[in-house]
Amino acid sequence: MDMNILWIVLIILLSVCVISWITDSHRFIVRHYSVESDKIKQDTRFALIADLHNKEYDKGNSALLDAIDREKPDAVIIAGDLLTGVKNHDFTPAVELIRNLSVRYPIYYGMGNHEHRLKIYPERFESMWDDYTAELKSCGVHIMENERTVFRDSGIEIAGLAVDVKHYKKFGAVGLDEDEIEDSLGEADHEHMMLLIAHDPTHFEAYAKWGADLTVSGHYHGGVMRIPGIGGVISPRFRLFPRYSGGEYERNGSKMIVSCGLGMHTVSIRVFNPGELGIIDIHRGKNGYSGQT
Repeated sequence: MDMNILWIVLIILLSVCVISWITDSHRFIVRHYSVESDKIKQDTRFALIADLHNKEYDKGNSALLDAIDREKPDAVIIAGDLLTGVKNHDFTPAVELIRNLSVRYPIYYGMGNHEHRLKIYPERFESMWDDYTAELKSCGVHIMENERTVFRDSGIEIAGLAVDVKHYKKFGAVGLDEDEIEDSLGEADHEHMMLLIAHDPTHFEAYAKWGADLTVSGHYHGGVMRIPGIGGVISPRFRLFPRYSGGEYERNGSKMIVSCGLGMHTVSIRVFNPGELGIIDIHRGKNGYSGQT
């Protein structure tokens, strides 16, 4: 190929990436998922939020709130990292969003690594965890820190796993197995549909072996940059082309939905990867995953 043509192609590709970076870092899309289960008593719709990291879509996150209201979910599930775990970082955007959502919907809040670090390192973050959770509790939020609850009379049991910090390390991370999950949450109840909130999708095999019918996760931010037909480019552990970067997955009848997230931190880049508000419809019927729309 002529070098001039090659340079032109490279400049065009770079320009497209830069344009996508600028636009996708400031917009989100609504992505619908559909799941069927013979364990539930009635159809149920959840809105799934993950990895907002204090980002605002219009003042007070009004654009995000409007999008959720249009979808009319029965409840909101937060799959972790609504805020950013940095000392003295203002978590007002996260609290304001929670306040506005809580007057509309039940909220089930799963622990992300950023929430977890606020709690386990009080010497670094001082009272941030206590202050934040006080706000959540005042809004009636269900903080799903190794907790379980049955959602209304739907037949869906929601469990929230607080994945320990040792499993998040960029280098030398410790694997997670189903026995550790059982130590935290007890045995899965196979009479109910088990919906597990687990921030890190890396451990899908363990979630499935424990007994999760459906796991909802985030953490990977969609792989920062997404390539059509391939998926995300990099994981938080700096692994290229991670297996569970975003979308839906299945293992031995267990399903996992991984949100591409809504925000950013450290490196503020999203390329071909707009933020995602997930809408999950769980329909009464045969067990199975019926796909994304």
